[in-house]
Amino acid sequence: MTDMQLLTYEPSPAARPVVPRSHAPAFIELPEPDLGAGLPLMSALSMRASTREFSDEALLPATLGALLWAANGVNRPATGGRTAPSAHAFNEIDVYAVLEDGVYRYDAPAHRLVLKHAVDARNMTGYQDFVGNAPLDLVYVVCMSKLLAMAPQQRDIFSAVAAGAIAQNVSLYCASAGLATVVRGWINHALLAGALSLNEDELPILAQTVGKRATTLSSLAD
Repeated sequence: MTDMQLLTYEPSPAARPVVPRSHAPAFIELPEPDLGAGLPLMSALSMRASTREFSDEALLPATLGALLWAANGVNRPATGGRTAPSAHAFNEIDVYAVLEDGVYRYDAPAHRLVLKHAVDARNMTGYQDFVGNAPLDLVYVVCMSKLLAMAPQQRDIFSAVAAGAIAQNVSLYCASAGLATVVRGWINHALLAGALSLNEDELPILAQTVGKRATTLSSLAD
């Protein structure tokens, strides 16, 4: 039996939000996704991998719109159905886009970003040093008040499953679009909740970094 190989990181210093370089608009209207773009599903699955080295180049609006729609957008307007499953369609996971100019919540029905906090909080979305340099860190937040009709012993399980489905949607989109991404569970929940200006019933449970690949790639792949 071989010894288990563990990834190791040096924890970053105590992080604080950064004043954004530019004005953060109250809303960012997102382009509709091109449903004919990207690789076939099986090809995308063959290329899915975790990357930990990113370019700091900003994502284009069209890319951001397609990415968020793939994550948990509305794919059945008549019923409000989403691209990611949710038990009883509670849709308890909110997707937050942490960008250089602000923290935004993805409003899936309107397909737009809504400003939550005008700070650059990317460096607070995890302990790894790359999180503050990549153009986008997604944070998956459980809104516990949406789960009150669910048995308490099921809430953690089902919300974790929903967040995992969203993260995989993002991973497959990134593989299809030639982007780099990594899902991260090593986060300071209380610190991140404060940085995102969350309410008491909202809990960040998972983060995911997205960006273009660094010019020189030496990162590990899962």
